[in-house]
Amino acid sequence: MPSQEELKWSQLKVSVLVVVSLAALTGLIFVMSGSTGGLFSRKIRLRSYFENANGLKVGAPVTLDGVTIGTVIGVNILPHHEPNSVEVICRVGANFLPSLHTDSTVAIDQAGVLGDSFVDISSATARGPEPGDYAVLPGASAPGIPEVMRTSRQTLAETSDVLEKIGATVDTINHGHGTAGLLLNDPQTAKNLSRMLTELEALTQQISSGKGSLGKLIADDQLYNRANDTITKLDDIATRLDNGEGTAGKLLHDDSLYQNLNQAAANTNSLLAQINAGHGALGKLARDPALAQKLQDSIGQMDSLLKNINDGKGSLGQLAVNPALYNHADQAMSEGGSLVTELRRNPKKYLTVHVKLF
Repeated sequence: MPSQEELKWSQLKVSVLVVVSLAALTGLIFVMSGSTGGLFSRKIRLRSYFENANGLKVGAPVTLDGVTIGTVIGVNILPHHEPNSVEVICRVGANFLPSLHTDSTVAIDQAGVLGDSFVDISSATARGPEPGDYAVLPGASAPGIPEVMRTSRQTLAETSDVLEKIGATVDTINHGHGTAGLLLNDPQTAKNLSRMLTELEALTQQISSGKGSLGKLIADDQLYNRANDTITKLDDIATRLDNGEGTAGKLLHDDSLYQNLNQAAANTNSLLAQINAGHGALGKLARDPALAQKLQDSIGQMDSLLKNINDGKGSLGQLAVNPALYNHADQAMSEGGSLVTELRRNPKKYLTVHVKLF
């Protein structure tokens, strides 16, 4: 049976072990809480709201631009806070307040593919004041693993469809279908393509050597010289126009032509005004209804006269439509011409004067 001294010594060793364990536990707590400013430092609570917690749990770390500044102390569902019904409450050290702002964004991120979820606060573009205790910071949506997997599956499915279509296209080409298939599998098509390339090369050589119209257009300097001469002449004409030479130059630089045109326009305007006012013959013709009626009557009488002539009425009508009158006139003129010829030939025959005395 142990003595009294041995029992006291055992109790002392247990007491020392307990004290050392408590000291170690206290130091460990201080070390673990150093990221949040210490165990006895002032803390503030921050809230954010999300559609999905993405596996976030109480006790998860809270980081600020990658640096741990606190922990998650609450993940709650608020049924009447739609659409962001998940409330996340974080506790961070007050010594980090200078780096936090009311417009800092909060996102639920994940450490790797299989890592735990954590809260990351970003103040890269935040410019607001420091948040107070229990302040609400705006939440930012970050793609979770399920969404990434769903997107990846959709991408893989689309990629598989594209590969199947490419495979079908390659099979079609290999079987000689379509233009590309004929080009790759039909030897005649290859020969035609080779012959076309040969002819194109020959044509290019002819053009380079100056043969044909295109060759002369490229290799002959005469066309360039003509174009240069034409440009020189055009430049000379432009210079003469700018100097006021010739009719076109005076048209551009002489103000008297403009004044004459302006005066002619004014005179024309005055003439038109007088005509509209009924002055002069043209004005009366334009404005006097009696004169217009007389003119219309005259035109009607002239039309009636021409109609009578065309109908053969009167002397003029007979002269216009009766060939006998024309023939008689032609015969009379012919006989008159014969008479004049006989008079000139033998005037004594027709101009003999007989004098009788009683």
